[in-house]
Amino acid sequence: MNNKTSARQKIRYRIRKKVSGSAVKPRLSVFRSNTDIYVQLIDDNTGTTLAAASSREKDIAAQKGPKVETSKMVGAAIARKAGELGIKKVVFDRSGYIYHGRVKAVAEGAREGGLEF
Repeated sequence: MNNKTSARQKIRYRIRKKVSGSAVKPRLSVFRSNTDIYVQLIDDNTGTTLAAASSREKDIAAQKGPKVETSKMVGAAIARKAGELGIKKVVFDRSGYIYHGRVKAVAEGAREGGLEF
């Protein structure tokens, strides 16, 4: 692992010590690759993924645009899926990424979609 990756991993472990999700209030975990962004609603008590959304889904991938705009659509998509499951409140897990740019756009999209965190 290079220096940047190991530094993010340390930050990630530090965040995960404090942030945990349940079935009532799941953890909204973000993974950011160079091209795409993925989000999951995770129940840490059972270790299951309740819902997931990504920029590779057909309806989101069909809309070409900047990655920040796509990330906002992913946030709205996860909020919509959470609403179908009856989930209103979540715990945001930025996974060691800086709360800026695409990660911030996901959070804003989820908030606009009706999630509280």
